[in-house]
Amino acid sequence: MTRAASMHWFLPTTGDSRSSLLTGSATYNLADAVGGNERPASLEYLTQIARAAEQMQFDAVLIPTGSWCLDAWTVATAVATQTSRIDMLVALRPGLISPTVQAQQIRSFQELIGDRLRLNVVAGGEDAEQRRFGDRVDHDQRYARANEYVSVLRGLATGEHVDFLGNHFTIEDAFLPTATTMPPVYLGGSSDAAIEMAAEQADVFLTWGEPVAQAAAKRERVVAAAQQRGRELEYGIRLHVITRPTSEAAWQAADDLVASIPQEQIDAATKEFAGSGSVGQQRMAALRPKGRDRESLTIEPNLWGGIGLVRGGAGTALVGSHVEVADAIERYINAGYSQFIFSGTPHLEETYWFGEGVTPILQQRGLLG
Repeated sequence: MTRAASMHWFLPTTGDSRSSLLTGSATYNLADAVGGNERPASLEYLTQIARAAEQMQFDAVLIPTGSWCLDAWTVATAVATQTSRIDMLVALRPGLISPTVQAQQIRSFQELIGDRLRLNVVAGGEDAEQRRFGDRVDHDQRYARANEYVSVLRGLATGEHVDFLGNHFTIEDAFLPTATTMPPVYLGGSSDAAIEMAAEQADVFLTWGEPVAQAAAKRERVVAAAQQRGRELEYGIRLHVITRPTSEAAWQAADDLVASIPQEQIDAATKEFAGSGSVGQQRMAALRPKGRDRESLTIEPNLWGGIGLVRGGAGTALVGSHVEVADAIERYINAGYSQFIFSGTPHLEETYWFGEGVTPILQQRGLLG
């Protein structure tokens, strides 16, 4: 049975521009964007995107974490007060603050904003990035620590007193004054450690935008691991999107985006990604095309790899007419994915391209929840 799908959007807390879809890597500076179309990540602009996403019937907005981002919790709280319905999917790095303090933040948000919180647990894929935050725990142990962290959060959300003795946390008689709604936990990753933790703790397993067959195979790995624990998860995918009324208009926008990238930025990103310790990033790099023409950048019908030329993390986009993008989404839905986190460039305009063009088609097909 196909699960009805949910659509989510993204808040660009590093700033936005007509080439900002390509930011997110240490090698690509937003200030280098051709044309000088920068849009600072102000509260006014982020709120404008969130309100547009709310109007276009998206269910949540993802708020990222990282060295180049505004603090996700601050942004979520500020933007949530300026919107009325849409959920805040807050990315957090477990272990950088006490799980008890994190539980207090969760309770405060849920009570003050009204149960509109979701958690994107980012265990951390790159050692260099973690060291910026004073964290020297290795890759697999970060997932083990995240597992303990979420266990403590779930325990505290019940309102019961929590004692916890693990390899990473020792918690004694911790409690919240009242129980709170535990937000759904989203977790991504491609390593064995990530999949084992997702099977045990996640409500939604996330993957970056791999080809449908690869995404389906990865999902089956998680399904098997979750079944061993008697659990059933939802599955989500993180993609960019370039959608227009016609296929040619969408592909021209993609071509224009790639044309704005200096070759030295591509060369620097290639070197950076080659040294990545993230299994997910390695899988993205394996999809990364050698050329920069349209044909070379097309991974499979309507899945485009131009983003991954310079952007770390999610490096693929759905490109095409509104009908073609809806068709591509439907292929992922048929492969078992029910939650989609999209972004576009600029994020405000692409919210409307998708919401006015693709969403009605998905609704007509009965694919949205």
